[in-house]
Amino acid sequence: MTDQRSLSRTLGLGYVVIFVIANIIGSGVYKKIAPMADELNSSVWILVVWVAGGVITLFGALSNAELAGMLADTGGDYVYLKKIYKRFFSFLYGWSLFAVIQTATISSLAYVLVQSLNSIIPIPDLLPALNDFSIGGVFFPFQDFGIKAAAIIVIMLLTLLNMSGLRSGAWTGKAIFFLVCAGLLVIIVAGLANGTSKPENFMNFRELGSSPVTLSSFYTAMLAAFWAYQGWVSVGFIGGEIKNANSNIPKGIAIGVLIVIGVYVLVNLAYMRIMSIPQLVQVHEAGNQIAAIEAIRSLWGQGGVLFISVLILITTLGCLNASVLTGSRPYYAMSQEKLFFPGIGKLNRHNVPGNSLLWQGIWASVLVLSGTFDQLTDMLIFAVYIFYGAMATGVFILRRRMPDAHRPYKVWGYPVVPAIFVLFCIGLFFNTIITRPREAMIGLSLILAGIPVYFIFNRGRTRL
Repeated sequence: MTDQRSLSRTLGLGYVVIFVIANIIGSGVYKKIAPMADELNSSVWILVVWVAGGVITLFGALSNAELAGMLADTGGDYVYLKKIYKRFFSFLYGWSLFAVIQTATISSLAYVLVQSLNSIIPIPDLLPALNDFSIGGVFFPFQDFGIKAAAIIVIMLLTLLNMSGLRSGAWTGKAIFFLVCAGLLVIIVAGLANGTSKPENFMNFRELGSSPVTLSSFYTAMLAAFWAYQGWVSVGFIGGEIKNANSNIPKGIAIGVLIVIGVYVLVNLAYMRIMSIPQLVQVHEAGNQIAAIEAIRSLWGQGGVLFISVLILITTLGCLNASVLTGSRPYYAMSQEKLFFPGIGKLNRHNVPGNSLLWQGIWASVLVLSGTFDQLTDMLIFAVYIFYGAMATGVFILRRRMPDAHRPYKVWGYPVVPAIFVLFCIGLFFNTIITRPREAMIGLSLILAGIPVYFIFNRGRTRL
């Protein structure tokens, strides 16, 4: 008998805003200022990158919101791309979510969460004799295997939580959200109210004209910013479970991204009020340090380290939970159309796509073994912005193809805003190939691996 049940529309605008913010605020707000300092060597330029990254992200979010308003349904961007570019391209996006974009996000977040836990409760190393074992000299699956094994356990526990029902996952995310807001507020107040002397050249705006920052360096620093802003699009994946989705999704995306921009600017000003640029560069060069921990250590000592470690753990847990919850929905939508494994398109007794959640968790666990945090984040940002650019281009296509369609929200600043976002995505694509060729090639390979998979599932069909 065919399963005729459908997903329940139970989530309102408040949940949409929380999901957007929870999907964005993760490890990036604590870690990514250090590689930016190494790349730019200027507090002013770092702030410019955070603001520019937020503005570009907002432009992309506003463009996406028009599509969400027109086409809101479970599967999010997978559904939008199918309407714009037909089945083949939308499948490549859904495949890329499974192969690298969403699952690598989950893997990266779990890795950082366990690293934070390790600073509180040391996690023993496992299989140290296999540390140097590699696959092609690129992947070292047993390096830091204790951390990786714990990350896999966290991924599977959250997967099981969300398999038990949407409300369980949503209420978990809501509770974590308010804890994170309180913790970040403490950092902002402590940093900006710091009574010690300011670091040399703190917010020296003359550096905008004198500091030798190249366009390539700016783009490379933006990779770090975009990881910190990544996740704004995920709320569209649960469009079929949101009340009044055509109105609430665009509103939720815009409100959530604007709030995050403000938070990131204030938090990073606080970091740079405490630590000088050379100190942040040292944190980056150390490789195993987190900028937020070192900043709070200088203010509050070991008690501060415990506070910030717990905050990072809670923040990352919230973002990871939101990513696990929302990420499985596109594979569910693909399976419903017979473009993915049949079992993934079934709802469990809790009326959620349990099989889709399970397979997402398994592949994310494999990716934990495959790479480091920075390798995974650079790879997924490169991959996802290919499709983000295509979606923004879709605003132009649908305006021409469907001029009279009902649009509850029309992108502000059309056509300039979506055009700027598309041009920026093109620049990011080519700059990443030049500056991060390994991550770019791995990302492209995983995307292109979906081509033969599509034709296997599409046998007997004639139209792409």
